[in-house]
Amino acid sequence: MLRRLVVPALFAAGLTAVMAAPANADAVPPADDVASQLQDNHLFIEESASDAFPQPEQDVLVQAAEDSDVPVYYVILPEDMLRSEESIEVFLDPIMDDLGDGVYAGFVGSQGYFVESPNLDQSAVDEIGAEAKANGNQNNVDTLAAIPDAAEAQESSETASAVFGSVLLGLLVLAVAGGGYFLYSSKKKREAEKAKQLAEIKQMASEDVVRLGEDIAQLEIDLSAVDEATRNDYEQAMNSYDQAKNLLDNIQQPEEIQQVTTALEDGRYYMVATRARMSGEPVPERRGPCFFNPQHGPSVQDVMWTPPGGSPRSVAACSTCAQAVQSGYDPDVRMVEVDGQRRPYYDAGPAYSPYAGGYFGTDMMMGMFSGMMMGSMMGSMMGGGMMGAGMGDMGGDMGGDTGDFGGGDFGDFGGGDFGGFDF
Repeated sequence: MLRRLVVPALFAAGLTAVMAAPANADAVPPADDVASQLQDNHLFIEESASDAFPQPEQDVLVQAAEDSDVPVYYVILPEDMLRSEESIEVFLDPIMDDLGDGVYAGFVGSQGYFVESPNLDQSAVDEIGAEAKANGNQNNVDTLAAIPDAAEAQESSETASAVFGSVLLGLLVLAVAGGGYFLYSSKKKREAEKAKQLAEIKQMASEDVVRLGEDIAQLEIDLSAVDEATRNDYEQAMNSYDQAKNLLDNIQQPEEIQQVTTALEDGRYYMVATRARMSGEPVPERRGPCFFNPQHGPSVQDVMWTPPGGSPRSVAACSTCAQAVQSGYDPDVRMVEVDGQRRPYYDAGPAYSPYAGGYFGTDMMMGMFSGMMMGSMMGSMMGGGMMGAGMGDMGGDMGGDTGDFGGGDFGDFGGGDFGGFDF
């Protein structure tokens, strides 16, 4: 017989101490007869043991078994029929095979109390037997009559545990599924945001590339009629322009735009140098682009400029923007589209920091923005490597009006009255 667990008989000392010899096989009732009677009324009493359980007590046991939601079968045998726990198991095995799941309990004599089950585990059967005996107050009939309640309580406990386990498993599944969906959704949102930023930045850089191409075309240079220096500067401008176009066509990440604006900055300088040579003027010194609009090309001087709601500071500017600022007018600021609105490029968010980084580089940006509260845009540049290695040591007091870098007057990106730089 295949059984999950066979529960050892819970014999009292009076039985287990003396009944070591095997039972008399001829005296043991046939398993078929026992199973048949148990199936009829859930109670089998060997005739010689009936004196210990008179008819009224038998009726109590039958009624208790019939009222039980758990199959319960009682077996009452005389004291000298089975003399060991093993012999009881051998006796009950074919009976349990025939009747199936349930709780089988009884007595062999007045002290041989046993409880077994083919479908419950060891601890469950032990608990049923112990609880019934405790509730029976050492009375044999009351002990057996308490078996159904103990079995039902055990079954309820196991059902509750199973339900709790199922609920817990369901919650875990939901948590995993929810977490997976959250991660998937977050990833999709990040990808969508990055794609939007990339499209906006590419559009911005594309405008700069087109503008440079148009400005170079306006040179109307005859290479056969110019000297080698002019020709070299022109070729440098054209090569930088072509490089910017090729890079723009192949960028996949917003931060890669820095390579494009680096090429554009080179192209603009060499274009200005070419124009100067063609006009017979001195080639201008290499300066960073105009802060207000890098499309204007190299700056020519530093001017004191006061942003809206901010304090004056020195920035690099082209001649046109410098004159506007010195005359009290607004300079021609480079505007970009962010979330459907046109804003100054320096107020466009940290995603645009690589765009500025390609134009201005580390040294120029630190000089141009000295004293400004650059916030997250400058932090993003440094975090992305644009500001170069070793910048991490600048977290201390930078002196002057700057206070502590990242703190003090350095506001948060997008804060203050000047957006990207918290002036």
